[in-house]
Amino acid sequence: MKTLLGVVSLVSVLVSGGGTAAADTPFASAVFRATHNSYSGNVEGAKNSLTYQLDHGVRYLELDVHDNGYGSSGDYGVGHDSPGNQVDHAGGNPASNALRDWLRTVNTWSAAHPDHAPLVVMLDLKDDLTDNASFAAGNLTALNKELTGVFGSRLVLAEDHPSGLPSVDALRGKVLTLLSGDGKSRTEYRRDVGYHPAVALNGRGQIVEVHDSGSGALWYWTGTYGADGRVTWLRHGRFDTGKTPAVALNDNGQLVEVHQSQSGDALWYRTGKLGSDGEITWSISRKYDSGALPTVRFTDPAGTTVREIHKSQGSSQNWAWKGVFDGDGIVWSGNAKTSDARYDVTVATRGSSRVSVWTGADGASSAQTLRYSTDRVTGARIRYEQTAFVEFQEGNSAELKQGALFYAAPAGSKSFITSARQAGRVVRGWDFDSAGQATSPLANYPATNRPYEGWYQTLMTQAGAVQ
Repeated sequence: MKTLLGVVSLVSVLVSGGGTAAADTPFASAVFRATHNSYSGNVEGAKNSLTYQLDHGVRYLELDVHDNGYGSSGDYGVGHDSPGNQVDHAGGNPASNALRDWLRTVNTWSAAHPDHAPLVVMLDLKDDLTDNASFAAGNLTALNKELTGVFGSRLVLAEDHPSGLPSVDALRGKVLTLLSGDGKSRTEYRRDVGYHPAVALNGRGQIVEVHDSGSGALWYWTGTYGADGRVTWLRHGRFDTGKTPAVALNDNGQLVEVHQSQSGDALWYRTGKLGSDGEITWSISRKYDSGALPTVRFTDPAGTTVREIHKSQGSSQNWAWKGVFDGDGIVWSGNAKTSDARYDVTVATRGSSRVSVWTGADGASSAQTLRYSTDRVTGARIRYEQTAFVEFQEGNSAELKQGALFYAAPAGSKSFITSARQAGRVVRGWDFDSAGQATSPLANYPATNRPYEGWYQTLMTQAGAVQ
């Protein structure tokens, strides 16, 4: 009876908003109540709604995420094996499976409780998002935009904390998002790979990078050159097939891209328009010649004329074309041999600003990792904005381990959890459903399916769980 009264008293404290941990606890030293498959409420386990969980001290929520149907719905779906699977819509949870609705539920609670301990929303990616070929199809840029759009200034950005997080109190009222699940998606979020990168920069600081996959696909990144010399990469997508692409970009955001066919010597071009959001509207692909290793540059200040130089497919002779915009196409003329060298597609310069691109390993990353430098930054990765943190799980690659702040394993993997905690990492143990699974030190996030049972409440009290 005494134990039960203790649990009841603890719940009363939680509901009233009281705390149990000392001020200025280092984030990596703190323990927080956490739930596994939080969206499943009482359908799987006994968790109740997200709001109920938050009201009762849970500070780590898991949402399983699918990209099925993103192209038509404009959102991801919440569910275990598929959108809607094992989802509990009762108790104030959203009636839909749309991820945005579930994130808004969390944001509404956070806004109403501005002193809450930092809240982690973990997205367990159940599908491979790397095969989504554009923002419109739901790639990781779209996921980033959804997170920033919902949480706004409450969101703690991973890019602002590459080496570690401050104290718990310094992060009160804030939300951290964390990517778990599909390893391919998590890896691509941290870096991109490719072959034959080329870059263009205009006078407005807009950047377009193009590269091939090494197996026939052509991809682009767009970005902006910042006041600190860093590039913010905005959009990413697949736009064609081929290899050895090159690109030119004028100050109006018009661009010309040229490339060689993947097999054979046909040369193709596309034009496009770069929008203020970083998205490119592409024309159709058109053949203009035969040859190899095409390069292109604008040649007039107005950005209406281009010159293309490529190598003969059968010799070292270079050939040149002049091109003039005509609607969404180019009128080519003046094809002739030239002693001029092909343009260096890996470097773009405008005034004192310079951007160069190449591939190279970065620590544990692949030798084909896409990299960039500017006149003030050296060796950064071309990649998605690091909005969310990325989880390293037991058995993952060295690439995912590099620089990871958040670790995770099944609750039964005690040695992994213990060693990671001792190394100062923030660790989750999932399916934490008995007191016998506790480690010393305890996982920062013992993610349980039954957060209100006496053993869990007692363990959290003894651990000084923060709320």
